[in-house]
Formats: sequence, structure tokens, C-alpha cells
Amino acid sequence: MRLLSSPCCSQSPPFLSFNSPSYPPNCRLPSAFHRIQFSGPTFSRRQRPIAASDLCSTLDTSPIDRSSLNVSEAFSENELWAAACLRVRSFYEFRLSAYGVNDHRRYLAEREFEALKERVAGKREGFRRVSCINATLPVSRISSFSDDLCAACQYSDNGEDRVVVGTLDLNQCLRLPDEITGQKPEGIGADFARAYLSNVCVAKELYRNGLGYLLVAKSKIVAQNWGKNTQCIFTIAVSCITALI
Repeated sequence: MRLLSSPCCSQSPPFLSFNSPSYPPNCRLPSAFHRIQFSGPTFSRRQRPIAASDLCSTLDTSPIDRSSLNVSEAFSENELWAAACLRVRSFYEFRLSAYGVNDHRRYLAEREFEALKERVAGKREGFRRVSCINATLPVSRISSFSDDLCAACQYSDNGEDRVVVGTLDLNQCLRLPDEITGQKPEGIGADFARAYLSNVCVAKELYRNGLGYLLVAKSKIVAQNWGKNTQCIFTIAVSCITALI
């Protein structure tokens, strides 16, 4: 778990500390992963967990035009669905030759979509407030190098077709349910001044573009508007993946 100090509290760079791993509810964790909020069936021949070493090898990534990038809170069901699809695409690797793989992928996306809608609507027990924050680009900026990403994570916004290329959840709660907290911010009111980031992911085609940094920066602004000055982020086991996104 990482603790990110908000700029409003200090002018110095954010202090990062790594504690014992935290386990959000209803998730099964391969040894290399701390995966958040997915509660699908155990791994079968249709899918396997992604090892950190798989992502830390040389990647063929593409630069982006930041002038067309939008990082904002998601409210429409179309955009929430696209975010759920990106999470399934990022947190699972599927064997395309396996029987029923597309049906299974859609099943996982539907489960995350329904859970995400409940959290954002304030209907999920244990969560006071949740915001889904997405990084999106126009389809025209993505289609030239990834038809698969466009097909999986596309949605329409005011007549414009866009693609969710990065996503996370900002959670206002005392702790994520069933969380093993390890060390945590202490002091009077610390529990109430803390927010959690979960489900942080970026499309693999766009690693090394700083999208993860931009998502976290936006979440800090939203958290400050909520009156939260400390953020705890759940990530993959300490590895180069954090730097990649």
C-alpha cells in the first residue's frame, strides 16, 4: 500500500512508503498481483494471471497526443462500461483459442460494471462515496495502432467516439472492506481524512505516457474537494509496473 501525501499539506514531493500488502474484498490474488474488486471464478484454461515479469519486458508502446486526452470523472453508463472492460482486459490474460473465451470475458466485465455502478451510486455497503476517474482519447487517435483496444473500450460522448485508456476508483471509506491495513495514517481524524485508490490500470499499448501519473493527480484534486488530504493506493506488488504506467 502506498501513502500519497496531498500537495495541500506540504510543499515537498509526495512521501511514498510500502507496507504489508492489502487485500480488498472478494478478490483472488496470484503471487505477483494485488488485484482489486474482481470476484470472478477461479482461473481456468480460459485465462491465467498476468505475471509482473510479463509486463516489465520490452513493450511496443505508442506516444499519445495529450491535447486530445481527457482525464475526468465518469458518470455515464457507457463510459463506466468501457472502464469495466479495460479493467478486465488489463487484469486478466485470456487464451483466445479456449472455448467460450468471449462469453467469459463479457461475464467478468458485466460483474465489474454492475459493482462499479453500485459503488458510484452510493449503494455499495462500506463505501461512502466512490468516483471512477478515466483517461480517454478519441478513437481516431487509437485506431491506427490498436483495433482491439478500440473495440473493447469504446464509448460515445456527446456524439464523439472515445476510448478509455486508463482508469481508477477513488473511494471514500474508513477502509476497503476486509482490508489488512498494515501501517496507516495515524492521529486524530486520520481515518476520516483518508481516501483509497483501487483498480488502477492503463492500456498496455500506452504505457510510458504518464497516464497513471495523470490519473492519480486528478484523483488527488477530487479527494481534496471531498476534504481528504491523504490517499492510500493499492498497487501490484512492488515492481517496475508502477513506473511503466
